[in-house]
Amino acid sequence: MTDRSTPDARRRVYQRRRIVVFGALALVLALLVGGGVYTANALGAPIPAAAPEVSAPEPLAAEPQALVLPGFGGYAVGAVGFDGLLAAGEADRPMPSASITKVITALVILDAHAIPPGEAGPEIAYTEADIDIYWDMVAQNGSVAPVAAGSSLTLRESLEAMLLPSGNNYAISLANWAFGSGDEFLAVARAWLDEHGLVNTRIADSSGLSLDNVSTPTDLIALGKLALAEPTLAEIVATQRVVVPELGPLENSNKLLGTHGVDGIKTGTTDDAANLLFSADFAVGSSTVTIVGVLLGGENHAVLRSAIAALLDSVAPGFHEVAPLEAGQQLAEYDTPWGDSARARAADGASVIVWSDTPVEVEVHAEPVALASSGEQVGTAIVRAGTQELTVPLVLDADIDDPGTWWRLTNPGALDAAAPQSVDDR
Repeated sequence: MTDRSTPDARRRVYQRRRIVVFGALALVLALLVGGGVYTANALGAPIPAAAPEVSAPEPLAAEPQALVLPGFGGYAVGAVGFDGLLAAGEADRPMPSASITKVITALVILDAHAIPPGEAGPEIAYTEADIDIYWDMVAQNGSVAPVAAGSSLTLRESLEAMLLPSGNNYAISLANWAFGSGDEFLAVARAWLDEHGLVNTRIADSSGLSLDNVSTPTDLIALGKLALAEPTLAEIVATQRVVVPELGPLENSNKLLGTHGVDGIKTGTTDDAANLLFSADFAVGSSTVTIVGVLLGGENHAVLRSAIAALLDSVAPGFHEVAPLEAGQQLAEYDTPWGDSARARAADGASVIVWSDTPVEVEVHAEPVALASSGEQVGTAIVRAGTQELTVPLVLDADIDDPGTWWRLTNPGALDAAAPQSVDDR
């Protein structure tokens, strides 16, 4: 064992330390001076990007909703904001639409004579010609609403008389007022049907009295959605009773109105069948879902109403709110070779309303990161449910800093590595 207490021993230890220290300094100087090219390249080289480790949520799906289907006629059920049909039977079979035709009449007239919000539209004078139309409809056993020669009604009041008690006479009088004649109305109405893609719907008159007025359940769902998008029409069909000074009280023929969520739209009756184009609103989580449905070919309106009520009561619970993402939820993680780490989190929460067993999926797109600040967006999370799609930004919860001179000089292999590509979780 060496005795370090003697002067010679201490001198030898001191000399060895000087060799180590100056050797290290010599190495640094060699890198800085003798290896100038390497040093410049190392200090100026791009930082290697850290690839994300993605952790996407698992898809979510409920059990299929059990429905109470009518068991007769042609029917379809859809919902505003949802593509396709929730339920259907004989959905593409043309059937007489009867007074549901008046919804087309109202939309075509309002397309030509829009009523501004809060107003009632132009005044319409009724004459002896309108009295003749009234008695002609009575003779044909058609539904009518009262009219008086010399009276004047607003367009809104006239539409109420056409739609609530299903006044055939007002459908004819309004078509004549708006377009000059029934034939001119039909030309415009047929062009309107083509324009809106209702290719399986045929219109033979403005009232629906003719059995040549036919449509399919699929087309009628689209028609119902158009009706609800027209504010004046949507308000009228949701009204149970209105008093028009010139006419007295007018009652809505839709006896389901106000029950089972129903707030529209139009009855239709032939000698052989009862029909109803209906809408209903249901609260789902923090939102409201509007269902649009139609049932054609009921034995009578009592049977029809019972079937629709049971169908709606089984459809409504099938909608539910799903929250696949919470604000701050971790969806990816970054770890750098020099020891920095950060997580990519959802900037916001996301929730969607889904029907039945529609799956809800989250697709995470996180970009490789070299240098970044906390709060910086580094990708997106895409929530998909059927045709619905929501995009949520991904943000870092910490900084990823430059590793510094020493790490750059001592990790040439890492600097030479190619930067990784974008990482997606599909």
